[in-house]
Amino acid sequence: MKNFIKNEMMVHVPLCTHKDPKSILIISNDAKKYEDEITKHIKIDAKSIKVSLDEISKLDDDAFDVIISEIDGDGLVTSQINRVLKDDGLLVSTHPSLNDVDANKAFMSTLGNYFKIIMPYNLGDGSTALLSSKEYHPTADINLHRADMLDGLDFYNCDVHPAAFAMGNNIRKTYLGIIRN
Repeated sequence: MKNFIKNEMMVHVPLCTHKDPKSILIISNDAKKYEDEITKHIKIDAKSIKVSLDEISKLDDDAFDVIISEIDGDGLVTSQINRVLKDDGLLVSTHPSLNDVDANKAFMSTLGNYFKIIMPYNLGDGSTALLSSKEYHPTADINLHRADMLDGLDFYNCDVHPAAFAMGNNIRKTYLGIIRN
């Protein structure tokens, strides 16, 4: 699969879930791929930093609506991410394969200290990301108008968005009580 699918899914799922995303933090060694997708939305300010707890710790409290992260955070990283996210903020993060149950349960349990909703979703390339939200539900609160009005997309659309959250019974049973939806 092409990387553009993952890039679109990492960006447009949270930006079309949040009610009014204006400030985005990208934590990645290759933020450009996500910045290119964010430019398809208007009135959004993306700030990119290298993967570094020190850099995150220097950011203002409650500064970001959405964080797109390519680091599997431990408790310290997650607490810093929570600190810089607004009260209705969303975090999309990469994580170990859903087959790595122990690592994922530990990571999702840590996220559970800060977020009401924690849901894996398919990135369209065989991998998954985690959407963690303090307020908005990714399938109930999708902004259909925003999702339909985006130009220049090769994969993401308003039908793919909710479908990405469909998980088989094996995942539901394995992560019962850990996934929060």
